[in-house]
Amino acid sequence: MTEQVRSFFQRIRSYLRITHVGNIARRYFVMNGFDGSMTMLGIVIGSWIIRNSDPRIIVTAGFGACLAMGVSGIFGAFMAEKAERKRNLKELEDSMLTDLSDTLHGNASNFVSVYAGVIDGVSPMLTAVVSLVPFVLTLAGAIVIWDAYIISFVLTLATLFSLGLYLGRIAKENILLYGAQMVAAGLLTAAIVVLLGGF
Repeated sequence: MTEQVRSFFQRIRSYLRITHVGNIARRYFVMNGFDGSMTMLGIVIGSWIIRNSDPRIIVTAGFGACLAMGVSGIFGAFMAEKAERKRNLKELEDSMLTDLSDTLHGNASNFVSVYAGVIDGVSPMLTAVVSLVPFVLTLAGAIVIWDAYIISFVLTLATLFSLGLYLGRIAKENILLYGAQMVAAGLLTAAIVVLLGGF
């Protein structure tokens, strides 16, 4: 069993190396993680503006958004990546005058389409759930909803900051600057939602 598991992970590493999907996966993760946090930020700020005191509304809307983003990300990225990979594989087949569908390259092409879809779909769900945790705690009676709004806002900004740090590390530049830029985007969004809510 251990040998089978080791073989499975070695095969996956081979697929990732052959397809060079690492850069694409990182972009999917950050872009969609950012989308998840910003979507939840809009829901939370909007609910706070109308003085919503029922955490069930936020949790239901939030999990609905999580599900929608997850399904959209998984299928959208899977179909787009599958189309690109099939095109690349066919071009390689044409140049080699052979069928590569049941080879290492063909299997790798199929795998990374699924891999990209999972990364694309799971990342916004993860970041969105972070923002929802305080409202789940409110439902459990652990904290009051007005504290949940504050905690959720802080957690969302912390998530954005973390994504910025990750981007800065990838770029090998000032990670704090990248983190601050992500937080600034979140604060700007919050300010716009608050201003629009005042009209």
